[in-house]
Amino acid sequence: MKYIVIVTDGMADRPLKELGGKTPLMVAFKPNMDMLASQGVVGIVRTIPEGLYPGSDVANLGILGYDPGKYYTGRAPLEAASIGVNLSEDDVAYRCNLVTLQFNKDRTKAIMEDYSAGHITTEEARELIKILNESLSNEFISFYPGVSYRHLMIWRKGIADCECTPPHDITGKEITDYLPSGRADETLRSLMLRSVALLEAAPVNKARLQSGKKPANSIWLWGQGKKPSIPTFVEKYGLRGSIISAVDLTKGIGIYAGLDVINVPGATGYIDTNYTGKAEYGINSLKDHDFVYIHIEAPDEASHEGSVEKKIKAIEDIDALVIGTALRMLKSFDDYRILILPDHATPISVRTHTEEPVPFILYDSRKKTGNKIVFDESIAELKEIVRIDEGFKLMDYFIKEVI
Repeated sequence: MKYIVIVTDGMADRPLKELGGKTPLMVAFKPNMDMLASQGVVGIVRTIPEGLYPGSDVANLGILGYDPGKYYTGRAPLEAASIGVNLSEDDVAYRCNLVTLQFNKDRTKAIMEDYSAGHITTEEARELIKILNESLSNEFISFYPGVSYRHLMIWRKGIADCECTPPHDITGKEITDYLPSGRADETLRSLMLRSVALLEAAPVNKARLQSGKKPANSIWLWGQGKKPSIPTFVEKYGLRGSIISAVDLTKGIGIYAGLDVINVPGATGYIDTNYTGKAEYGINSLKDHDFVYIHIEAPDEASHEGSVEKKIKAIEDIDALVIGTALRMLKSFDDYRILILPDHATPISVRTHTEEPVPFILYDSRKKTGNKIVFDESIAELKEIVRIDEGFKLMDYFIKEVI
């Protein structure tokens, strides 16, 4: 038996007026998802435990079968594992976004214009992180480049006790009330403030402005935490697995879980990602693995941008190019199970993550049903569906058929 999990980050949504009271998932053309829903089992799962922030870190950790209440220590340490940064027990990792701030005339206030600095390229971002590391690092503070706007600051023997706000939660808002607060705030605020002059003077940003692009004119620190300790996927389920994602966070979870990280050329974490490549590399990995976890970031990014058009396109591309390709390739295997779900909802109306339960499909090639069901958020209203209140139990249901 082969096991395939396809996570469509932030795909679940809420009804929109511009779509006649429907969600992007309801209006998108997605024949493969609908076919799998009609021949499989559908349900609702709460991926975000009560009291925890509805982030992709918490959700994906739970989807892989790990109780976030027990194993979650923060987002940034997971990303550190992905880019090869080893943390000691006393080290604290912070996510370091390159962002675009819009300052007022006297530069006393600023609005979070773009949490991703216009989805800056990885190559441009690496130059900027190098400048920051040369100017702001010391024996305790270091900066490490990641992908696009997503980077890390490591604070050796640092402080994690601080309230930090994800920048994608405050798009269009004045930042003063959302700056870090707590024991670490003096250090964090100083780094963020000092980054502005360095980044505005950087050749990369001058070139971006000349070409009409948004500058990465500040850093934003958040998502802090220390190194977690979790059992491997093999220890939990006896399955050798692989993971595919363009996002360091998801790769990091996979590394801690002992999954083999497979890098796909052209995987960007955005709507222009290599959807077909993700499916091809993922299914090919099943030749010497039992399990593959394929994560696609595009719907979430479209929601953060507030783009209905981009989100619908992302859903349709996932259906045709990821799921469609996977189904064609899986014909060479005798028995397989597929689990498809968003890790959390990212409603376009609020442009950030929310904690409501999300729909899922579980398809077994040996047990085809005959339901007249389409896959979207409305299945929550159906009576005859599976309901899982603790998201980390979904993997047990998927592999062991127990809740």
